[in-house]
Amino acid sequence: MLGPSKSTIIGRKIRFAVVGCGRISARHFEAIDTNGDDAELVAVCDVDKNKLETICEQLKVKGFDNLTDMLGQTQCDCVVLCTPSGLHSNQTIEIVQNGYHVITEKPMATRLSDGREMVKAADKAGKKLFVVKQNRLNPTLKILKDALVQRRFGRLYMANLNVFWTRPQDYYDSAPWRGTWEFDGGALMNQASHYIDLLDWLIGPIESVHSYTATLARNIEVEDTATVNVKWRNGALGSINVTMLTYPKNYEGSVTILGEKGTVEIGGLALNEVKHWEFETPWDVDRTISEASYKTDSVYGIGHPLYYRNVIDVMRGANVPSTDGREGLRSLETLTAIYSSAKNGCRISLPLDY
Repeated sequence: MLGPSKSTIIGRKIRFAVVGCGRISARHFEAIDTNGDDAELVAVCDVDKNKLETICEQLKVKGFDNLTDMLGQTQCDCVVLCTPSGLHSNQTIEIVQNGYHVITEKPMATRLSDGREMVKAADKAGKKLFVVKQNRLNPTLKILKDALVQRRFGRLYMANLNVFWTRPQDYYDSAPWRGTWEFDGGALMNQASHYIDLLDWLIGPIESVHSYTATLARNIEVEDTATVNVKWRNGALGSINVTMLTYPKNYEGSVTILGEKGTVEIGGLALNEVKHWEFETPWDVDRTISEASYKTDSVYGIGHPLYYRNVIDVMRGANVPSTDGREGLRSLETLTAIYSSAKNGCRISLPLDY
């Protein structure tokens, strides 16, 4: 039951501190600013002192080059992790043990065991662990999810997801952690992580996966290209195809669902356009479905401000987390199965028994 508790924050803004001032942090700064009536940025942290100084000057906020120092000297409510994924587990554990809630970018960790430790630590400390899944809040995907919940497709036959983007070599060379197994993960774990999430969230629990991965062009440890065959417990079949080698720029992020009574394609650069929407029985909502489409030049979509709105409402005692640590574990488990399949050359069933 929702309502005030001893940890509910009422009568002031929710205070956020952001750790990691790299590529994705701008989305978080923007989202906090967009929700400025209820949220404020009180600190930032980065080990790159030049980058830190620049951000502090731009945002007029206090900066730290060490997480431990920031936790000891900053009065915030929630710490946001925009750091390399392989650091999330240890950082989350330190943060919740110091009494703060956590928002972590995707993926929540690069190892399933680390993700589980994050959830355990947050539970033990009585703190919230939010895992960003902002694509779920995109208007195009919300209407698709509604159609699935309302069973407009009838029996689901097939679902295919494509992530055809580009990441040049200089992207991976921009930081030593990029393109590594320990801290980053490959095209599936990093860039396509939100699309992996959609396999379960949209279609349902996965029965098994069979995958191939390859490093075709980039000088990195991890894969730049992958294809995964998927069988869902409801009988549907499908695939997810991912590459970071699309010429000459990001091309498509899409999902196509084929069912007994409906066919839908959500496409564009980042699931931002309703390309096809057709059902056996028309509904009134179908006449305005094109209004869900929006223009974007970003693969991140427009969901970060909406995600922060949910976090703020949770802190106010007015909502439940849209995606918490346990939701984050679902897609991390799927990723673990996919990589295991590619490594061992076999089909992997879910859920995993380890």
